[in-house]
Amino acid sequence: FTQLDLEMSFVRPDDVFDVIERVMEDVFRVIGVKIARPFRRMLYKDAIRRYGSDKPDLRFGMEIEDISDLVKDSPFSVFSGAVANGGVVRGLRAPACADYSRKQLDELTELVKKFGAGGLVWIALPNKEVDSAGNVHWQVRTSAKAIPQPELDAIVERMGGELGDLLLFVAAPQKVAANALGRLRSELGSRLNLKDAQVLAYAWVVDFPMFEWNEQEARWDAQHHPFCMSNADDVQYLESDPGRVRAAAYDVVCNGYELASGSVRIHERHIQERIFAMLGYNLEQAYAKFSTILEAFEYGAPPHAGFAPGIERLVMMLGSTDDIRDVIAFPKTVRARDLMMAAPNTVDQQQLNTLNIELNEKARKALAGEET
Repeated sequence: FTQLDLEMSFVRPDDVFDVIERVMEDVFRVIGVKIARPFRRMLYKDAIRRYGSDKPDLRFGMEIEDISDLVKDSPFSVFSGAVANGGVVRGLRAPACADYSRKQLDELTELVKKFGAGGLVWIALPNKEVDSAGNVHWQVRTSAKAIPQPELDAIVERMGGELGDLLLFVAAPQKVAANALGRLRSELGSRLNLKDAQVLAYAWVVDFPMFEWNEQEARWDAQHHPFCMSNADDVQYLESDPGRVRAAAYDVVCNGYELASGSVRIHERHIQERIFAMLGYNLEQAYAKFSTILEAFEYGAPPHAGFAPGIERLVMMLGSTDDIRDVIAFPKTVRARDLMMAAPNTVDQQQLNTLNIELNEKARKALAGEET
């Protein structure tokens, strides 16, 4: 990969993709696995919208569907209220799961709650009727008793529901709904044995947002890093509409894991200065913190791209394991303890003095064992 960094000094993103795909092909040939090229390409916004993740597992379908337009005026206030407050109502179709027990449904509900959702609305499809005109009317079991029959039929049609299916919905802000349903989709994929261990479903995820809004500090932050080049078509929006700007960034994903990440770097000083300004740095602050790179641009930096593979993650997949700790020589435990170094542990005052570290009262009590 060091040699590849040198080869990437004067390349376009497509050249990066070609090089990395060939590397992945050679790596997995070691275990006798042939990888199909070229890799599928997917926009970040589509990955989030359809799979609830920027590292989607593409070995199975079960895509997320949006029914917000169907339920915005619903008498079922959980749905209509979410839409009225600027949120969305989205869901998944779990095939042949209409007979899920209350215990199983409660488990799924607790799962989405862990990721910010208020709960999980479910509609089971154990039976249906067809009237004389050929219209299908579903007889359901559901946690949403207030949904009228016409609306219910429209929802099932939108979701592609079939006899014996279970429909699962989250009503929440877009970001929460995407994350909760993405986690739910992954869980159902495991429960329903949809994740074929013999399949490697590779893809490039591209066009990530350049910035993300920091609610606490009321400012824009770089989603990747401040040296990432923006999409050429979006440079014009840097100051006027930062949320619209896409980054020239790209990830290789496979089976629900991010295996590598990279981006085209900024090589023009005036663009780098505009990016720093967007992030709240004036010129004086920018040069104080990043003088090395800004001054380097005066000597003519070439267009260049970078790429960072996750070596442990690759080895994990080569070893057919789902736990990255299996391929790390001295891994930390699930409680983040390093058993070999007996860390974390207490330190004495002399060590703190050597490192010019001063503890606040809470840290002192923790070290003294007075609080955890």
